[in-house]
Amino acid sequence: MFKKLDEYRYLIPKSYKQGMLIEGLVYANDKMIKHIEKDQTKEQVANVATLPGFVGRSLAMPDAHQGYGFCIGGVAAADINDGVVSAGGVGFDINCGVRLLATKFELSDVKPKLEQLLDRLFRDIPCGTGKKGLLNVSKLELDDVLRDGAEWAVKNSFGNDRDLAHIEEYGKIPNADPILVSTRAKERGHHQLGTLGSGNHFLEIQVVSEIFDHEVAQNFGLAKDQIVVLIHSGSRGLGHQVCTDYLDIMQSGMRKYGISVVDRQLACVPIQSKEGQDYLKAMAASANFAFANRQMITHWTREAFRQILGSGEMNIVYDVCHNIAKCEDHEVNGKKKKVLVHRKGATRAFPKNHASLPEELRSYGQPVLIPGSMGTCSYVLVGTDLAMKETFGSSCHGAGRSKSRTQAKKETSVEELFREMKSKDIIVRGETKSGLTEEKPDAYKDVSEVVDVVHGAGIASKVAKLLPLAVMKG
Repeated sequence: MFKKLDEYRYLIPKSYKQGMLIEGLVYANDKMIKHIEKDQTKEQVANVATLPGFVGRSLAMPDAHQGYGFCIGGVAAADINDGVVSAGGVGFDINCGVRLLATKFELSDVKPKLEQLLDRLFRDIPCGTGKKGLLNVSKLELDDVLRDGAEWAVKNSFGNDRDLAHIEEYGKIPNADPILVSTRAKERGHHQLGTLGSGNHFLEIQVVSEIFDHEVAQNFGLAKDQIVVLIHSGSRGLGHQVCTDYLDIMQSGMRKYGISVVDRQLACVPIQSKEGQDYLKAMAASANFAFANRQMITHWTREAFRQILGSGEMNIVYDVCHNIAKCEDHEVNGKKKKVLVHRKGATRAFPKNHASLPEELRSYGQPVLIPGSMGTCSYVLVGTDLAMKETFGSSCHGAGRSKSRTQAKKETSVEELFREMKSKDIIVRGETKSGLTEEKPDAYKDVSEVVDVVHGAGIASKVAKLLPLAVMKG
C-alpha cells in the first residue's frame, strides 16, 4: 500500500515486498496515484528496490507507467562500487531525448508559411520505422559518430560550438567504445542519422504562449509569441539493438555473479564487472549516436527555415537525455557518494551553480524540457536544489501514456484525429495512419497536471508554456 506523505509524495515502505533494500517513492497527486495503481508501476518501483547496491530511494515521476523491468518515469541510483547496472533501467531507445530550438521569428512571421514549412521538414527529416536519412556516412565515420556524438556533427559543419555547450554532457558521453557495439547494431543505425523514428517521436513547431518566470525565460532565450521547435528522437535501431544484445549478456552474467532478481526483465551485472563496463561503453556510444542524430535533425530544421522563411538562425535552448545511466556525485544519507543514476523516461534537472552547466546557464539552472502529447501544450522548467536532495537531480520527461497504443487506435480513426487537430488549428503530418492514431492526445496523461506535481513538489520549477502549431510524427 502507498503511504501518503504529502500532496505530491507517496511512499512504498520496505515492508511492502520481501527483499526490498530501500524505500520506493512516487510523485503524483490523488488522481494520478489511482491510475498508477492500475498497472504494474508500483510493483516495478518495488522490484527495483530489491536490486543489489541501490541507494536512496527507488523513484517514480508523475508521468510513470509500466515499462520493461523499470517503470517508464523511473529513477534509481546504484553505488558505483557495490551496485549493479541494468539495461532495463535505461531502456531500448538509449538516449531518447528532447531538444528545444529558439528561433528569431514570432507567430505572425511564420503563420502564413506554416504548411509550406512543415512540408519541407517532412521531406528532409524522414520519420517512421527503418527510414534512412539524407546523410550517408562510411563505416569508419560511423565509429567516429559513436565516439564523438554531436561533436562529430559540429566538426563536419552541422552546427557550432554554442550548440555543444547547450547539450547535456556537451553532446558527447566519454568512454564510448564503438568496438563494443555489435555489427548488427551498426547495420541498423548506419543510415539513420537525421531521422525521427516512430512511436512517440516527433518534431513540433510551437509558440511560446505563457511565461511563468520572466528572468529565467530571458536567460534561456525565450519570450512570449516566439516560435520554437521541439525535437524528440533517440538512437534509433542502433540503440535498440545494443539494449537487446546486452540484455542477453546480462542474463548470462547473473548466473556468473550469483545474482537473482524478482523479474527477469531486471537483468543486471555488477557495475565494475567486465560485462557492466562493456555495457556502459556501448550505451555511451549509442547515446552519442542519439546526440548526433538530434544535431543532424537540427541542421535540416535550420535549412528548412532558411529556405522557407529566409533565416535559419536558431539557438539550442537545451538538449536532455531521457533514457540513460550516468556516473554522478550525489549526497546520500548526508554523505557525498559516487553513484550510477539510471533515468528511464526521466530528465536530468540540475540546479543553478552546478558545474555541469555551461557558464551562461549556471546562474539560473538547467532547462528541463517536458513535451506534451500531440495537440497539447509542452513546458520548459528549470532544475532545483531540492531535486538534487530528493531525486538525484531528476524530473519527469513528458505526459506519460494512459492508454495502450492498441486501445488508442481502436478508439479513434485518423479522420477523427485530423478533425480534432484542425479544430485546434494544428497542422499534422505522419508517416502512417496508425502511427498518428496511437499517439492521439488523450492516450496520454494531462501534461499540465504532471508538470504541476513536479512544480508543486519543488523538483523543477515552471518557466514557460509552449503550444503546438505544426506536428510531424513517425
